[in-house]
Parts: sequence; structure tokens; C-alpha cells
Amino acid sequence: MILTAFFAALGQMTDPRFRRVLLIGVALTLALLIAVSAVFIWFLGGLVGDQTSLPFIGEVTWLNDLVGWGSAVLLAILSTFLMVPVASAITSMFLDTVAQAVEDEHYPTLPKATPVPIGDALRDTVNFLGVLIGANILALVLYLIFAPAAPLIFWALNGFLLGREYFTLAAIRRVGRAEAKVLRARHMPTIWIAGFLMAIPLSIPLLNLIIPILGAATFTHLFHLLQRQASHG
Repeated sequence: MILTAFFAALGQMTDPRFRRVLLIGVALTLALLIAVSAVFIWFLGGLVGDQTSLPFIGEVTWLNDLVGWGSAVLLAILSTFLMVPVASAITSMFLDTVAQAVEDEHYPTLPKATPVPIGDALRDTVNFLGVLIGANILALVLYLIFAPAAPLIFWALNGFLLGREYFTLAAIRRVGRAEAKVLRARHMPTIWIAGFLMAIPLSIPLLNLIIPILGAATFTHLFHLLQRQASHG
């Protein structure tokens, strides 16, 4: 079922609405990361200053160079670390567009869905982003303790969070928030596996910008397939 949903979503990746969400998502993600980087560099620049005086040595200027290079390395790591939650959360804000494109193509006989209000979508996105970043920061401890298993921990954690959020957002449009949570709890193992498979390519730079859209389409298909299975069961 998961593979059926994935390949159906993959076959629609050339849809103009998918491309529009991709461009918006990339632009917003890069803008946010640039803003975070600018604030980080400004803070370090103010902390170090033009010159630094060390005991018994006097004024030194090479600390600025050290901080500059260190900032660049740290920002590269930070950008990679934040790319997953930021790109995923921003794409979730436009999931309604992706879901509607999927339904227009594959489920044209469905009645019109109830779109998520912009205010609710924005609130869900901010909450989701906060949960993703917070959970991954807390998981850093586990990454250090269980270093060999760090990728599995990363995929399992983010797979759970991504699957939970994307399935809920896809279901809300059709059955409402309360029923979406019931369905999510009922099908959590399947949703988690689908989220886990989505989280793996999210670790790959550049590809991780496309995966959230593919994931949104996949979970839309998954919702409808699970509903169809339930109606026939």
C-alpha cells in the first residue's frame, strides 16, 4: 500500500502545482536559513569585536578569523540540520495545494474538500516546526550516546513526526481534525513506516527539498487507500 501511494505520487511530480509549491518552499526555506545565519554572525561579531585582548598577550586580531571560519563550519552544519524540519514544516503549510492536485488527478469523483483555513495552516506549521526542531535538539543526546545508530534514530524520530503530521493534514480536509486523529491512531504503524521511508532521503542535500512535496502527495494517496480499504473491509 505504501509503495502504491509512493509511485502514484512520484508519477505526478511534474504537475505545475507541485512545482509552484517546490519553488515557494525552497525560497522560504533559504530565506529563513539566511536570516538565521545573519543573526548568528551578527551576534558573534558583537561578542568578539574588532579586537580582543588576552591576558599576558595583549590585543589579538586572529580571533576574528577563527570565529569567521568557525561560524562558516557551524552554519553549514546548522543549515543541514535545520533543512529537514524547515523544509518539511513549510511544505506542510501548502499541503492543501498538493493534496488537491492529487485528488484532481486520481480521485476526480470526490466531493469538494474542506480547505484548512490559512490561520489554522499557519498555526499548524509553526507548531510542527517547533516540535521538529525541539525533538531533534533533544535527540542530539541520543545521537552522541548511540553514535553508530544515529541515522536510524534520526530516521525513526523524524519519520514518526513527519508521518503523524502529513497524514493528519491530508485527512483533515476530508474528515475533520477529530476524526483525522482517530484514523491516525488506528493506522499509526503504517503511517510511521511511510514516514520513516520519507525521512531517509531527507538526509540527502538538495533531494531533501523535493521529498516534503513527494511525501505530502504520498500521504494523500495513503489516506484515500486506507479509507478505501476500510470501506471494503
